[in-house]
Order: sequence, then structure tokens, then C-alpha cells
Amino acid sequence: QVRLVESGGGSVQSGGSLRLSCAAEGITFAENCVGWARQASVQDREWVARIDMDDRMTYADSVQGRFTISQDKTKNMLYLDVNIVKPEDAAMYTCAAGRPTRYNDYGTVYYKCPRVYAYWGQGTQVTVSS
Repeated sequence: QVRLVESGGGSVQSGGSLRLSCAAEGITFAENCVGWARQASVQDREWVARIDMDDRMTYADSVQGRFTISQDKTKNMLYLDVNIVKPEDAAMYTCAAGRPTRYNDYGTVYYKCPRVYAYWGQGTQVTVSS
């Protein structure tokens, strides 16, 4: 059984920082595409940051330069460093993992991340105070 558990959320002052963590059971992050998404109360869930199988990191434009996604493969942990927090960053933050599709092109192996990620945590809430 796969279980993703986030931690590190809470209240942070505008301009402040915090680190979100995600621990995995039943799945190995290093074998999956991983990422963080967030959802504010009346908005759709949006991707914040992702890491693909080539360890390339991509960020939403709204967080580029302020957030950093990372993973510790030895501990099977995923992190999101949230810096220079803005009021619009307040949301439920959820980590996710998805099994990539493996392609073999004349002996060269490629991995493509799924459009829909299969595994999601329950989320950790971030609130921002001015």
C-alpha cells in the first residue's frame, strides 16, 4: 500500500520561509516522477514544482525563483523549500508521485512522466499572515 505523508505546513509571515516535507511508504521516489501541487480554497489544484526522471526540476511561473523542490533518495523524502512567501501562496500543499512510462529507442532508454499522477498525500496547510 502506498502512502505519502506531508509535514511542515503552518502559519508563516509574508516574506518568510518554511520547508515542506513528504515521506513515502510503499513507493520509492527515485523510481517515480514526483512533485508538489497546491490548492487554495476556491481554486483548482495547480502544480507548483516537479522533478522528472532525469532530475530536471520545473516550477510554476508564480513560484519560480522563490520555491525549490528537492529529494533525498537515501531517505526516500521529497521537500519543498518555500521562500519569500506571499499571501497568494496560502493553500493546501500536497506531494504526488507517478510511475513513468519507459521507452526504448534503438537502445536508448527514455522516461516520460504521466499526465495524471497516481499517488497523492493528504496535504499540509500553509497559511500566510501579513
